[in-house]
Amino acid sequence: MRPLKLILSCVILVAITSCSGSKKTTAKHYIKKPRTQQTQTKPLVENETDVPAVELPTTMTSEQRMSYYINTFQALAQEEMERYGIPASITLAQGILESGAGNGALALKAQNHFGIKCHSTWSGDRVYHDDDEKGECFRKYTDAKYSYRDHSLFLTQRSRYSDLFDLDQDDYKSWARGLKKAGYATDPKYPDKLINLIERFELWRYDDQVLGKNSKRAMPKKVLPVYVVQVGDTLYSIAKQFGLTVDQLIEWNDLKGSLISIDQELYVTKGDQ
Repeated sequence: MRPLKLILSCVILVAITSCSGSKKTTAKHYIKKPRTQQTQTKPLVENETDVPAVELPTTMTSEQRMSYYINTFQALAQEEMERYGIPASITLAQGILESGAGNGALALKAQNHFGIKCHSTWSGDRVYHDDDEKGECFRKYTDAKYSYRDHSLFLTQRSRYSDLFDLDQDDYKSWARGLKKAGYATDPKYPDKLINLIERFELWRYDDQVLGKNSKRAMPKKVLPVYVVQVGDTLYSIAKQFGLTVDQLIEWNDLKGSLISIDQELYVTKGDQ
């Protein structure tokens, strides 16, 4: 009997040992997987968050940014011209000027490319921004194309702009002056700035394309030179560079004082009054 008991005891002992050993092996193999997955996914989320949202425009010069803006929106401006009769050159020049070529605060946070304020009829989204007065209400859009369409509707549906539509669509100079006369902007240099942009980048070509004209007209001889403010510039240093006085720069650019900012454009010659 004793040998039989001894054999049975040994069999039971071996079975218990093998069972406990297999449980440990399985447990070690199982808990490794989730740890490996965690360490792989965490850095990917951190890297995506750390990537700057807008990199391209900040690395461009002012000239490059304006050219990029024109290439991006010229087809949309021409489409609005075909539908509503507003010269594409005027729309593009206003977009560049009002939005800082897409890099201004209103364009970045509200897709507002034309500085259109809320007014009493606006029921859409809005943002508040300092302009002529502090904390003024401006329209907010989900996409720039809606800003372009609203610009067309803004001009066509308000009686104070009705005289514009009696002008020829290829007469950008009269359109620029007419916008100022109708009260679109308070800046007395507004027409000159629009005309300078149109002639500097030959934006009238987009009008001619819509009208089916051959763009054979020559560039106007006089295009106002513009200087783009760089880091470290002062009005005094710019005036000295171009043989001017600080008072001339202030007058020609309708400045309120001597404060200027990087990428600001300054006329360095006197335009037509």
